[in-house]
Amino acid sequence: MSIKDIVLIALFASITAALGVFPPITMPIISVPITAQSLGIMLAGGILGAKRGSLAIILFLILVAIGLPLLSGGRGGIGIFIGPTGGFLFGWIIAAYAIGFMVERYWVKINYISAFLSCAIGGIILLYIIGIPWVAFVAKIPLMAAITGSIAFIPGDIIKAVIASAVIITVAKSYPIINKDND
Repeated sequence: MSIKDIVLIALFASITAALGVFPPITMPIISVPITAQSLGIMLAGGILGAKRGSLAIILFLILVAIGLPLLSGGRGGIGIFIGPTGGFLFGWIIAAYAIGFMVERYWVKINYISAFLSCAIGGIILLYIIGIPWVAFVAKIPLMAAITGSIAFIPGDIIKAVIASAVIITVAKSYPIINKDND
């Protein structure tokens, strides 16, 4: 791993942390806050690629686990990982990897649609598949109640996927960080 890779990983961990400054909106039914930080996951995977994007999120989550209050609302500590949001936090690593994998796969012909689909599939669908059952289990609510409660998150997540796609395409055209020869 080069110094450039390490710097990019740290940069995107920082971007994800900075997105935590925006105050969370907590939904009363499922206790999982709507945050801007899932935008960081989409950006990390879509701009850095699968390996570096997921490593950026792992670094971010390590910092959260050791107690830094980097999650939206100033939350941090190991206990966060066993609460209702834990599944989404672990899912962030997989989502960043999946988004990066899809973007890398279509890198030669990357466009707004493929970038958006990568963000939507990895950053919304896959993330929900991981996070919602965790919420149901930890909150001791029926899976259908967790699914129903999560519907409120979809419009915001779609907006984040639109924003991330625009940024991914802009970076890909102006300063492509993903290099298929080296990744």
